[in-house]
Amino acid sequence: MRRLALVLLLVASGCRNGGAPSTEVAQPPQTVRNPVPTAYPSEKGDYAVTELVHGLEHPWGLAFLPGGGVLITERPGRLRRIDPDGTVSPPISGLPDIFVDGQAGLLDVALSPDFGRDHWVYLAFAEPTFRGNKAGTAVARGKLEGNALKHVEVVYQQEPKLSHGTHVGARLVFDDEGHLFVTQGDNRVAAAAAQELDKLTGKLVRIWPDGKIPKDNPYVGKSGARGEIWSYGHRNMQGAAIHPRTRALWTSEHGPQGGDEINIPRAGGNYGWPVVTHGIDYSGKPVQGSIGRSTAGMIDPAYVWEKSPAVSGMAFYTGGLFPQWQGDLFLGALAGKSLIRLELEGNQVVHEERLLTAREERIRDVRQGPDGALYVLVDAPDGKLLRISPVGR
Repeated sequence: MRRLALVLLLVASGCRNGGAPSTEVAQPPQTVRNPVPTAYPSEKGDYAVTELVHGLEHPWGLAFLPGGGVLITERPGRLRRIDPDGTVSPPISGLPDIFVDGQAGLLDVALSPDFGRDHWVYLAFAEPTFRGNKAGTAVARGKLEGNALKHVEVVYQQEPKLSHGTHVGARLVFDDEGHLFVTQGDNRVAAAAAQELDKLTGKLVRIWPDGKIPKDNPYVGKSGARGEIWSYGHRNMQGAAIHPRTRALWTSEHGPQGGDEINIPRAGGNYGWPVVTHGIDYSGKPVQGSIGRSTAGMIDPAYVWEKSPAVSGMAFYTGGLFPQWQGDLFLGALAGKSLIRLELEGNQVVHEERLLTAREERIRDVRQGPDGALYVLVDAPDGKLLRISPVGR
């Protein structure tokens, strides 16, 4: 089969307490030599799955490089490059300290819209406090030079930092005007903060690539509110993508026990958490502070799962390899151990199918590659990069 030229960046970063960079794992990731695709059925025809890379430690995000190649993060704090010939680089140096514990660590990766000229790589990660016992979502950027990120700077920091290793988000998406959206979580220990506009937890934020705040953000200049905020009342957003026709941002969000959501966040919108939710607490009791599933002044989700598949990365399909999937929305499912395919009519979900169920693997991210195939990350200690294509392609 045709092999996609991959470039993976893996960045060595700090430990939970912001200490020395992590060392190379004993068994570094390897590309699969002479991979053999496996066919699986779907409602709209068979598809093939090919394992390209294995040995990734809890891979989290990927981004394709112009001209071929892809960047992949691993949650323990590494970014690795895999060359077109299959060579896997040592961990790339240069990242700031990263809080690594539980769900927290090195998360998403995105390229500058002008990467061919400026070489900026953007990384979402859990940033430790000075003493290292709590963390919050942060974004850093650096210029890729060989096996190092140079001129690294942190352009966004979530405040206050409340997380002990849960609910940090985070996805990075650039819109057509060059704004950078950063999805986040509520840090779990203080869910009510998602409703408080003087705090950045539980918020979708919109900034310029250098961290400056756009003047047309909804809360700029308003007393008691942070100017970075685009929308609020979010629990834990781990997926985001731009709709290919409307160009609006869509996000996926973890509910508690039940109530995973898809939202189309609009400026200044309140998406309810923890006041309204379709889920219940893990104890089996109602979520503290919740008054039900809907209320005036809070925006209902565009789509909701009453039983949580634990949705993560997401992508709209626009490629030519699967004409039957044109315009569909794909989401990784962690607890659901599948790739979710949603058919849309406008902004309405009209049908759902689960793919990859026979593999029983936690799907962390999904992206469309430049070749029109879908690429997914399997979240595991021995994680994988998979390619989904038509049979024989």
